[in-house]
Amino acid sequence: MKRSYYIVPIVALALFSAYYWQNSKAMEKKAEAQRIENARIQAEVDAKKQEAERKAREDADRRIAEREALEKKKEDEKEAKKQAELAKITADTDRYNAQLADYNKQVAAAEKQLKDLRAEKEKLGRESFDFAKKVELALIDKHNAEFQVQRMAEMVAKRASESTLTKMPAPPTTPAK
Repeated sequence: MKRSYYIVPIVALALFSAYYWQNSKAMEKKAEAQRIENARIQAEVDAKKQEAERKAREDADRRIAEREALEKKKEDEKEAKKQAELAKITADTDRYNAQLADYNKQVAAAEKQLKDLRAEKEKLGRESFDFAKKVELALIDKHNAEFQVQRMAEMVAKRASESTLTKMPAPPTTPAK
């Protein structure tokens, strides 16, 4: 039995080696065919991938171009709106500046008129005061004149009463008969 331990594995190894050598060339051909098939499939996958990448780049470029065009359009609209607002503000500013100039002229005319009216008021106030002063002086003069007239009348009356001319002569006395 001891021999069988050596013979059986050697026979099995010989059978396996013969089978291996017969099938190894077929396996190499199969492996080569599989490798070629895998390379073809890989080439197709790479081609599809490159085509997909090309389409994706084209699509991305198209979308970028559309987005840039849209942004440019928005920018142009924004700039046009800004220019319109600026023109409107400029027109309003010019109009308000013209109104301001007119109002300044009106204010200057009103201030001049106010100054003239104040001067006239002051002149009329002085004239009124002068007339009131003259009236008061005339009243004082009248009062003084009346007082002088009364005084003179009293003096004349006093002198007349003291004067002998104004006294009636005493009735003549008749001689007694």
